[in-house]
Amino acid sequence: MTNTTAKFTIGDKSWDFPVRDGTIGPSIVDITPFYRDSDHFTLDPGFTSTASCESKITYIDGDKGTLLYRGYPIEQLADGGDFLETCYLLLYGELPTAAEKQDFDSRVTYHTMIHEQMMRFFTGFRRDAHPMAIMVGVVGALSAFYHDSTDISDPHQRMIASLRMIAKMPTIAAMAYKYSIGQPFEYPRNDLDYSSNFLKMCFAVPCEEYKANPILARAMDRIFILHADHEQNASTSTVRLAGSSGANPFACIAAGIACLWGPAHGGANEAALNMLEEIGTVDQIPEYVRRAKDKDDPFRLMGFGHRVYKNYDPRAKIMQKTCHEVLNELGLGNDPTLQVAMELERIALEDEYFVEKKLYPNIDFYSGITLRALGFPASMFTVLFALARTVGWIAQWKEMVEDPKQKIGRPRQLYTGAEERNYVPINDRG
Repeated sequence: MTNTTAKFTIGDKSWDFPVRDGTIGPSIVDITPFYRDSDHFTLDPGFTSTASCESKITYIDGDKGTLLYRGYPIEQLADGGDFLETCYLLLYGELPTAAEKQDFDSRVTYHTMIHEQMMRFFTGFRRDAHPMAIMVGVVGALSAFYHDSTDISDPHQRMIASLRMIAKMPTIAAMAYKYSIGQPFEYPRNDLDYSSNFLKMCFAVPCEEYKANPILARAMDRIFILHADHEQNASTSTVRLAGSSGANPFACIAAGIACLWGPAHGGANEAALNMLEEIGTVDQIPEYVRRAKDKDDPFRLMGFGHRVYKNYDPRAKIMQKTCHEVLNELGLGNDPTLQVAMELERIALEDEYFVEKKLYPNIDFYSGITLRALGFPASMFTVLFALARTVGWIAQWKEMVEDPKQKIGRPRQLYTGAEERNYVPINDRG
C-alpha cells in the first residue's frame, strides 16, 4: 500500500481514492467507496480498465509477453514439470516436494472414475450432440452425485471437490468424445499418468491393446499446462461471479465451461485451423495477407493478436515447439497446413503492417494443428481447453471463497431506457 491518492472531480466536488500497488504490474485506484461518496457509477464495458478482484495466482504482462503461475514463468513449468505439478502449484501456491507430489498424484488418480449412474446422462443426449453441450450438462450434474463436497464453507469439502473435478474432467471429456463417435467408453487406469490415461480413454478400443506414445502424451501434458490458467478472462470471471453467490463448485465450473464455449474465447484455435486450411498452400499466402490488410474485405487472420498480449504470446513459442515434436513423431513434418503456418508466421513477424499493429501469433495459431495431429476432431478442441482450464477455475474459485472481503458480484449500469411512465389499460392504448 502506498500513500498515493487519486483525485476524482465532478463539478465543484472532489474525492480522493487510495492508489494500491500489487507485487508487480500496474497499480490500481481503489474506487470501492466511489458510489457511496459521490452518487455516481463508473462505466467500463468489457472491464478493460477494471480490476474485479485481488489475486495471487496468475500474472500476465502483455507488453513484455510474460505469463507467470504463482510467480513461475510458464516456459519453465512447461519444460521442467508435468500438469499435475502445475495443478498443485495453482491450488496451493507452492511447488510440491517429492512426497507431496506423490501424495497429490495418488489422490487425483483414485478420483478419476465417475459414478456409474452418470453413464445414463450420456445416453440421454442425441448421438450428434456437441461434446461441449455434453460437458456443460454432465459437469453441472456432478453436484447431484457428490453431496459430500458441495458445502463451500467446509475447507475439507472444498479440497475434495477440487480434487474430484481435476480427476474426473478427463474421464468426462473422453466419454463425451467416445459418445460423439459411437464407440464404447473406456474406463480410467490407475497405473497410467494423467495425460497417458486421457489419451487411452479417448483412443483405445476394447478389441485391441493400446499404449500411449510417450512423446504424444508429453505433448498433451504440455498443452494442459499452457491452458491451465490465464488470469481474469471471460470464463474465469464467470466462475468467480457464479461462485460469489455461494453456488456449489460443480455448478460454477459448468458455468465456466458454458462461457468458454464461445468462439471468441475457447473456440479460437478451431477458427485458426480453419483459416490455415482455407489458405491451403504457401503460394496462396500473399493473397490472403493482402485481404487481411483490406478493411473492406471480411477476411481476418485468426490466431494473431491477443486482448492482453501486445508482444509474442509466450505460450505460442512452446506450442510451436510442441507442434513440431508431434508432427515429426507422426511423420507429418511436411504437413501442408504447418508449412502455411510457418510461412504466415514469418511474414507476420517481419511485415510492417503486422508489427505496427502488434499482431503476433498466439497460442491458438499452433494448437489447432497439434490437436488435429493427435487425433482430435475440431469439435473436441474447446473440450480439451475446458479440461485444462478446470484447475485454474478451481484455484480462482477457491481463492475467492476464502477471501473474507469477497462479496456477491453485482455490476451496475448506465440506464438509457424510457423514463418512469404510467401503465395504460389495453383498451385505452392508441
